[in-house]
Amino acid sequence: MPKYVLWDIDGTLLKNARFGGGLYDEAVKQVTGFTPLGPRPAEHGKVDGQIIAERLAEYGLDPAFQDAVAARLDELALERHIDGGDRRELVPGAREALAAVAAAGWTNAILTGNSTTRARAKFLGAGLDPDLFDWEHSFFGGQARQRTDVTAAAAAALGDDPHVIVGDTPTDDLAAKAAGIPFVAVATGVFSVERLRQTGAVLVLPDLVHGLEDLLGELRNMAVLAR
Repeated sequence: MPKYVLWDIDGTLLKNARFGGGLYDEAVKQVTGFTPLGPRPAEHGKVDGQIIAERLAEYGLDPAFQDAVAARLDELALERHIDGGDRRELVPGAREALAAVAAAGWTNAILTGNSTTRARAKFLGAGLDPDLFDWEHSFFGGQARQRTDVTAAAAAALGDDPHVIVGDTPTDDLAAKAAGIPFVAVATGVFSVERLRQTGAVLVLPDLVHGLEDLLGELRNMAVLAR
């Protein structure tokens, strides 16, 4: 029976980018000609399609721009990768965790708020081989309006095959819960262990170094229960 660990990207496998939401504003500006208003509250846990839709609504722009902005966002991500402007950094223990999960008989896959294009660009920018992941059984939020759309798609596609989400935000937890998927929280993003313990996570890890054995133990338990 195939078993899947669905990894979030930003704040989970990769450190959060310093430029935050600036790429969305740049895509909006280039497509619509409107200059966005600058920094805004953190949007951790939101999906690309949702952020674009919220930007357009906030600025009173035509929602028909949605697809064009999303396409330009992908292009900007590739441009930044090619020119070296999006160098990303893995969280400590990420490579080792991916290798250990695979060695334990689980398939590494992705569940992210980004598009496939942006996900690949981020991994390449961090020097992480995208082929470490099963892209056929991964799930993306480039067109989604909320994270629950992505987790619902994962639950429907994977069915009875054991699968678990690993992420770093309370929003990951809420979306996992809505789809009936177990959630493992890791405090490698902006949320502390204490805050993540207030979620419904089956396990909260301080990071992927000190928490790896606990993660592998939880995966063993899930595999036994699935038999």
